[in-house]
Amino acid sequence: MNKLLIVLTLLSFSGLFAQVKLLSWNIENLGKSKSDAEITYIAETIRNYDVVAIQEVVAGYGGAQAVARLAAALNRKGTQWQYDISTPTVSSAYKTERYAFLWKPSAVKKIGKSWLEIKYQNQIDREPYFATFSYQGKYFTVVNFHAITKSKQPETEIKYFKFLPQEYPTLNLLFVGDFNCPQSHSVFNPLKKMNYKPIFTNQKTSLKHRCINKDCLASEFDNIFYNYNRVQQIQAGVLPFYTDFNSLQLARQISDHTPIWLSFKLL
Repeated sequence: MNKLLIVLTLLSFSGLFAQVKLLSWNIENLGKSKSDAEITYIAETIRNYDVVAIQEVVAGYGGAQAVARLAAALNRKGTQWQYDISTPTVSSAYKTERYAFLWKPSAVKKIGKSWLEIKYQNQIDREPYFATFSYQGKYFTVVNFHAITKSKQPETEIKYFKFLPQEYPTLNLLFVGDFNCPQSHSVFNPLKKMNYKPIFTNQKTSLKHRCINKDCLASEFDNIFYNYNRVQQIQAGVLPFYTDFNSLQLARQISDHTPIWLSFKLL
């Protein structure tokens, strides 16, 4: 192999590994009800990612403690992790919750404080939680969100997302979480017109109560939207954690949603 080919090969591999791995997971009722074994399982599932956004952390006693337990379980696996937990969402007449971020400081650096979006807190029950990170001198901001349920019309909340790129014009926003709404819904069209793209189309992410002909997933609720002028998608997928369990009932003790992930380069 000549020297030029070696250099090109090395550059290709360096480009492949110069990426951020982001995971989002609605972990149902993450709180004191999660056993140590369940926390350890969750840690094992997410350990290979750089930034983790979690929805549905219990607002009352046990929620913040569960995130701390999760971070401790991750740290015992040999890599240092840090975490940040939101205060309870303030406007929810439906169900107040917390959000959480966990990240590897060896991979990314968190910039400044995280914040709950207050401008639309009267229009959005569980207002999204923002955190900015840097990677190799470039920045991205994760907008962590859990919408109201489908029966309560989550599009009435999501419609305000079209204003956030204008509210934060200097930030490279990635909208992540459980939207309780498929990406094909017209409410996402304004974001798409602003060069935002979902990582999934026609990908179900929530769990059924029982598998039918080996089909265990119910709805296209979880997704990640990124600006393709600022972010290059490398790979994306769901983690079918439920296959580790003998039944969906056992799997649903962990969560009724699968984790979703995106590996990306910043442009």
